[in-house]
Amino acid sequence: MTLALFTRDLDPVIYDTQEFVTAVQQLALRSRYSRIRIVAIDPTAAIKDGHRLIELGRRLSSFIEFRRPSQEHAKLSESLLIVDETGLLYRPVASRYEGFADSDNAFAARARLRDFDEIWEQAEPEPEFRRLGL
Repeated sequence: MTLALFTRDLDPVIYDTQEFVTAVQQLALRSRYSRIRIVAIDPTAAIKDGHRLIELGRRLSSFIEFRRPSQEHAKLSESLLIVDETGLLYRPVASRYEGFADSDNAFAARARLRDFDEIWEQAEPEPEFRRLGL
């Protein structure tokens, strides 16, 4: 059970909905081997606004990890979401709601997962994601 997300700002229209957060929670709790990795270029507004996915990550920190990308990868304009190495949501320009989604395309999903893995390896943990509000 895996999910890999590369996003500019944790796009609230997509990723701050109750339906999405519930699906991520179910994925995380389905197995002790579940792994959810999220790389966000500029999560400042999402952190400030109490984004539901961040709150879930704080509660399920054993399963959900957040990072900030390296300077090189912070310049990327795309957004991608890969689930279980078969499902893919890809937007070549993250600021536009154009792209493609396929729930059963292992070839394309694995190709994008290789790109994500490179981004993940060079990314740094972001302590702001772990901070709890008072």
